[in-house]
Amino acid sequence: MPGEELHQDLRAGVRDLCKAFSDTYWRELDVQRAYPEAFVKALTDAGYLAALIPEAYGGSGLGVTEASIILEEVNRSGGNAGACHAQMYTMGTLLRHGSDAQKRAYLPKIASGALRLQAFGVSEPTIGSDTTQMKTFASRKGDTYVIRGQKVWISRAEHSDLLLLVVRTTPIEQVKKRTEGLSILLVDLREAVGRGLTIRPIRTMMNHATTELFFDDLKVPADTLVGEEGKGFRYLIDGLNAERILIAAECVGDGRWFIERAARYAKERVVFGRPIGQNQGIQFPIARAHVNVEAADLMRVRAADLFDRGEPCGAEANMAKLLAADASWEAANVAVQTYGGFGFAEEYDIERKFRETRLYQVAPISTNLILAFMAEHVLGLPRSY
Repeated sequence: MPGEELHQDLRAGVRDLCKAFSDTYWRELDVQRAYPEAFVKALTDAGYLAALIPEAYGGSGLGVTEASIILEEVNRSGGNAGACHAQMYTMGTLLRHGSDAQKRAYLPKIASGALRLQAFGVSEPTIGSDTTQMKTFASRKGDTYVIRGQKVWISRAEHSDLLLLVVRTTPIEQVKKRTEGLSILLVDLREAVGRGLTIRPIRTMMNHATTELFFDDLKVPADTLVGEEGKGFRYLIDGLNAERILIAAECVGDGRWFIERAARYAKERVVFGRPIGQNQGIQFPIARAHVNVEAADLMRVRAADLFDRGEPCGAEANMAKLLAADASWEAANVAVQTYGGFGFAEEYDIERKFRETRLYQVAPISTNLILAFMAEHVLGLPRSY
């Protein structure tokens, strides 16, 4: 099937699925701070979360371009792909670096929905974005690793069966480069909770199911190691470009949702005997937000195309994430301004999506770190950190 036809079918299919999950569905979940179990199941059953898993393991064998379209359409329909997006890019670490036995054991079950790989344990309370300084440590004791430490902002851990956990396996003072000595373990959360792992929910301004994890001598089999011991930082970096492209697509979806809602409201809302959208003070900000979202989308498409062709795309993936996050946040502010007081009312859903899209100025990588990357690695300026 030609690429454009496939993309149109994907968009139509996701939109049809999302029609069963109205604004009311997401609004009520937000009030309850509940996980969208029914939505995630429907998306999984339809095969969309297995888009990047090869057909040999029960997936669709599609590219990041197609995966990004799926997530974009979820957000453009008023939903929140953050409830399940990690399965798209987290799976790549297992696919690219896992053993044949690990891939055979887990990928078909992830593709079918029998297992969820929704959580990625990287961030820690004291290190911020300096991943190389992480304190969570896994000591090898014969055929097991014993894990001690703490993680924070680990989303969906309560709704996942498996956790990809980044740990230090060699003390930092014993390595030549600070990026050495990190490893990735595939932890079965069903066995770990209550046996050395404690999960504590964190209530945040958006319904993102995020948590803290406490490891107190958690024992996991040595064969849960993904790839080689000590090479985990490289594996981590390897998956970040896909993550940033997919997050950019979600932001594009958010931006288009805000613009569509703002434009519709501006045509319907009559003040002083005329629709407010007739006023340039209303229509110009909406038009500019639209232009910026569309421009960001072009960079998303460019980055995804490079990724799928196996070409270097670090700069493009970072630029796509930055531009799309900025554009969606601009569109969110425009929507609130267009709706006025009603923009703050729950029943219009603007304030919910406003809170959700604000996250991407900070996560999964902050705007400042992207700019630091571009300055050093693209423009050749001195490293700032």
